[in-house]
Amino acid sequence: MAEERSANVTYATSSVPVESVDLHGSGASWSAVFAGAVAAAALSLILIVLGVGLGFSAVSPWDFDSGDATAIGISTAIWLAFTQIAASGLGGYLAGRLRVRWPGLESDEVYFRDTAHGLLAWAVGALVVAALMGSAISGLASGGARAVGAAASTVTQVAGSAAAGSQGGQSGAQSGAEPMISYFIDALFRSDQPGPTQDPQQARAEATTIFLKSMADGALAPTDQEYLATVVARETGLSPEDAAQRVQDRYAQASAALQNAKVAAKEAADTARKAAAGTALWMFVALLSGAFFAALAAVWGGRRREALSSRLAS
Repeated sequence: MAEERSANVTYATSSVPVESVDLHGSGASWSAVFAGAVAAAALSLILIVLGVGLGFSAVSPWDFDSGDATAIGISTAIWLAFTQIAASGLGGYLAGRLRVRWPGLESDEVYFRDTAHGLLAWAVGALVVAALMGSAISGLASGGARAVGAAASTVTQVAGSAAAGSQGGQSGAQSGAEPMISYFIDALFRSDQPGPTQDPQQARAEATTIFLKSMADGALAPTDQEYLATVVARETGLSPEDAAQRVQDRYAQASAALQNAKVAAKEAADTARKAAAGTALWMFVALLSGAFFAALAAVWGGRRREALSSRLAS
């Protein structure tokens, strides 16, 4: 039995003739690969659960601010990288340490096979974790796409909620998809000299429809403003001039509030998009680091096995 020393680690090579080496058998010890993959997947889950617990323990919704969000993002990326390195390193070491011996092979071929065992253990472990956490990973992948449409959805919900909240029992006729049709239906029965209102909610519903349609158009039409001033004056007892001023002021406030909600929704969508992109990039770096350390640990584990085997043989 000849011995080759590399990096202070004994790497044994066999003196078995080349003719006796099985060149047709598989070079992979799948039992060792699956053992390392299971260990890596289990340690990944444990560390992920621990990280989630530590994160919830450190975050309080009462004093949360943007600085906390930045710190949490950085700590999450670091913990994710540590999880991958630790779990993949363990899986790779076990795959290299538990694999069968290959007598008669050159040290370069043994080095290559050890590296391959580490990569296989990392790949199988990553697939196991992905299968167990499929919903979380798919949510991450689709987070950026969902964030793009968040602004439009939020504005639609704001408009629909405003219509429903102001109309009470008549919300079915004024739901988010129908304010445009409702506006023309109301205009169909509009009178130049409206009489006393029997149901105050009817006036509120009609005013809501006019506001929503005008905000969609970008301006309050003069005829609509004049009609609303007449209705407000009738319902509140204000003078025509004060009622017209109130209509103008409230419409400007409502338009500003809706615009602010739209801007806030777009900012939230952009923040979510950036967070999803950053998380995906950090996950890529963590997975790449895990593959490297799995291969490195497998080589270390294989060399340790060779060293111990050579001691027992001598």
